[in-house]
Formats: sequence, structure tokens, C-alpha cells
Amino acid sequence: MARRIAPDAQEAIATARFIRMSPTKARQVVDLIRGRHVEDARRVLQFTPRGASPVVGKVLESAVANAEHNRGLPGDELVVARAWVDEGPTLKRFRPRAQGRATRIRKRTCHISVVVGRPAELSLPERPATKQIARRVRKDTVGKPEAAASATASSPATEASPAKTSKKKTSAKKTTAKKSTAKKTTAKKTTAKKTTAKKTTAKKTTKKKTEEGK
Repeated sequence: MARRIAPDAQEAIATARFIRMSPTKARQVVDLIRGRHVEDARRVLQFTPRGASPVVGKVLESAVANAEHNRGLPGDELVVARAWVDEGPTLKRFRPRAQGRATRIRKRTCHISVVVGRPAELSLPERPATKQIARRVRKDTVGKPEAAASATASSPATEASPAKTSKKKTSAKKTTAKKSTAKKTTAKKTTAKKTTAKKTTAKKTTKKKTEEGK
């Protein structure tokens, strides 16, 4: 993580280095205040029964003071933008044990950093959300068919019209295919009738010939 803040940024940082505490224990407290308002973070640290709470509280107060005096930011609008804990050097000690042995003791240290700044909602100009605009359009179009038609024409739902036209085209193709199949079936029926008529006439002529021969 960067330890310096840009000159034009609406943020301030404070760091406490070489704190005689394990980084894992300090991170458990830092995770509680990340993203919270400064007043809310102070309350959380005040009622958190952890050994790192007083140290993290001091770092938070230092960051708020830096923001007010160095950056000119209002203290009541600040939020804990970022907070992290880095691991420092480990002090190695030994403890005497049974039978003349010695076991290692690791005395860990950490660096606690807290960045406070104004939230993004206050630093940027306010813009109405798209959902609010949609709700306003719906309220305005209630009971007004002309306005509803204009709103639907201007809405992105008109993009679905090509799909509808394609559906119409496919249905038209289906109807033409049905008509062509119907024509084919009628032609087959007529040819079948003609062949049956020819057969009947041939049978009649053969009967007449047989009768004349007799």
C-alpha cells in the first residue's frame, strides 16, 4: 500500500510504526473500522475489548488531525477510506526449558496505517439515479396514453422492434410454405383423379371389344 497521498487528494494518512503487537491481532481491530464514519469508528474502538483498540484509536485521531490542519477538510465529514497493518521486524528471544534446552520466542511488531477522507458522494456533483428517472416517467405517464407512447418511443425498449419484425417475417414465410404445400397436394389429387378416369375408360373400351367379338 502507498504511504503517501497525492497533493490534490481529499485524504490524509497517519502511520504508527514499530508497534509491539502481532499484526494479526491489530488487523482484527482495523477490519472493524474500515469504511466507517469517523464518529462511528471512534465508538467502535471505545467499546471493543482488544489490546489494539487504544493504539488504532490514536492513529485514527492523528489521521483526522492531519486532514483538518494539513488538508483543510471538515472533521465531521471524514470517513475511514483505507486502513491496513504491515508486519514489522520480529525480535527473537529465548526461554529456558527442561534438561538445559532453550525454545525460541518471537516478539512481533507491526506498522498501522489509517487513511481518512471525504466520501465520494460529497466530492462529486449529485446526479439523479436512472431508477428515479424511470419512476418519474412512469408517474407522469399514468393516465396519459400519448405521454406513455412518447416515453416508450424514447425508451430503449424500441430496440426490441427488429425482433418483432423478424417474427412477422418468419410467420409470413410459414404461411407461404403452407400455401405451397396445399397447392402441391391439390395437384397430386387432380393427377390421381385423371389417372383413375383413364383407367375406367380403358376398362369400358375393353369390355365393349369383348362383347363385339362374341
